[in-house]
Amino acid sequence: MRGESNFHPAPTARAKALLKAFRRAGLTLATAESCTGGMVAAVLTEIAGSSEVVERGFVTYSNDAKHELLGVPAGLIAARGAVSKEVALAMVRGAIKKSRAGVAVSITGIAGPSGARPGKPVGLVHLAALKRGGRPIHARRVFKGNRAQVRAASVIEALALLRRAAGV
Repeated sequence: MRGESNFHPAPTARAKALLKAFRRAGLTLATAESCTGGMVAAVLTEIAGSSEVVERGFVTYSNDAKHELLGVPAGLIAARGAVSKEVALAMVRGAIKKSRAGVAVSITGIAGPSGARPGKPVGLVHLAALKRGGRPIHARRVFKGNRAQVRAASVIEALALLRRAAGV
């Protein structure tokens, strides 16, 4: 139907609530996304007035993009793998450094159906969030389902992590 969001109501409702809370707190945000390919930024910017809160989004699907756009050390990616706590934390720090946002979130994971490795199953997602001047928080999740379900669950988790990091 024309004018309706292409996103499930749950992420859209959560995104609206997050934007309202950030607006009230005078906060802006940035996203640094890998496996979600910009879906967090998309669900937020689907909502009218989001430009008051969404400062920018980085889609860093490749390892080179993580390094070039966010400053994630290539050696860290080589040593720990792109899907790791360490890379998620480096991504969120890079998003804060390379933006004017007050809060950032990062997501890196294996959405599937391929890409699994020993110790890194399909559905593994590392997320991090950081409020400027604060301490980063990290979440490791293993989501069940197909590629679309893993990505959708990652979006919901990212919205929750943004709220938690912002304290709103």
